[in-house]
Amino acid sequence: MIIRHGYLGDVPAVLAMFDGAVAWLSSLGRTGQWGSEPFSLNAARVENITSWAMSGGMRIAELDGRPAGCLVVGAAMPYVPPASEPELYVQGLVVDRRHHGRGVGAVLLEHARAEAASLGVALLRVDCYAGDDGRLVAYYESRGFTRTESFRVGDWPGQILEARLPAATG
Repeated sequence: MIIRHGYLGDVPAVLAMFDGAVAWLSSLGRTGQWGSEPFSLNAARVENITSWAMSGGMRIAELDGRPAGCLVVGAAMPYVPPASEPELYVQGLVVDRRHHGRGVGAVLLEHARAEAASLGVALLRVDCYAGDDGRLVAYYESRGFTRTESFRVGDWPGQILEARLPAATG
């Protein structure tokens, strides 16, 4: 697996990853996270993913030369309280359903940790959907993140999690 910077040409593949995740979640009756409409049919979501591709923070995991997952890092989302120290924020993470269980998400999160460390930042935060059975929160906890604050955007329940990195040495 290689991790590379994402670009505008990756937008269709990333949209397809989100579409696959929405279809899978919907098949389980779990529409609270992202609803049931494919991202590729929602203009606001297409615009968001396009802006991620242009932000410089998109990372693409490739397996066998094909996109298998996407991570986006940058500043904290506007709906979460700001950190009291410098941080790197995971704005998005999605894995192609065809690669489920192959550790793509874990590798991308480790890449985010390494990127934060290379920037001299000791805090990596992420937020996620905290509804249904809590499996997404548990996933991030299994990757070394700790719950901090809960929040809501409308009726969407969210959880902020953080990972502390070793202090940068100069």
